[in-house]
Amino acid sequence: MCNLKGKTAVITGGNSGVGAATAMLFAKEGANVVISARRQAALDEVAEKITAEGGNVITVSTDISKDEDCKALMDAAINKFGKIDILVNNAGVLDTGLAPVDKFDDDEIQKVISINQVGTMQCIRAALAHMSVGASIVNVASVAGVNGGGGAAYVSTKSAIIGITKHTALLLADKYIRCNAICPGTIVTPMTMNMKPENLDMRMMGAMNKHNDLKIKPCMAEDVANVIAFFASDNSKSLTGQIIVSDFGASL
Repeated sequence: MCNLKGKTAVITGGNSGVGAATAMLFAKEGANVVISARRQAALDEVAEKITAEGGNVITVSTDISKDEDCKALMDAAINKFGKIDILVNNAGVLDTGLAPVDKFDDDEIQKVISINQVGTMQCIRAALAHMSVGASIVNVASVAGVNGGGGAAYVSTKSAIIGITKHTALLLADKYIRCNAICPGTIVTPMTMNMKPENLDMRMMGAMNKHNDLKIKPCMAEDVANVIAFFASDNSKSLTGQIIVSDFGASL
């Protein structure tokens, strides 16, 4: 168990998948939860589940590619709960069809970068204005950022998140504000399950399959949420700048 009682956590991409699972787990562990995403209706559904189980939650419609939205998200957390102890940067998008480096779309890569990479950095910057000793930042990267197994646009942003995790940890170590990243492998979520097979680049799929054990089961959202909760809690207070792959060993 990871006791989060009395802590305030901001979770981006809290409308489904890993973000929703993390929000529900955090609330069960006693945290005040602030969930954000672009789709308000989906946020409301998650918030209703949390409230029904006695948790404290607010929703904030947010496009993290917009700096003003990131600042407004953190301001909403402060206005409601008075502090920010935990930031979980989970919001992100996939590129279409796992396009490799010789086939990526110029417009699409700008969209993926603006959300996955720049959005994460903007949320960190906005949250740090309110964080103090003992705070924890958890970035959701991907095993693709470690081993290159994915579309070029997606891989580049998830690698960047790993870099900014180490940068942030290094910068803030003397302030005892921590920053770690989890790198999930394949996760069963609406985002990954909605990828259309006919759009997938078979050359990239073949390269990825050579370096993954397809017989090993994928992660569920709850598996990833449990690791995020550990990083967020005081149980991991001595850990910062760490990059953990969560894939049941499929990529070893």
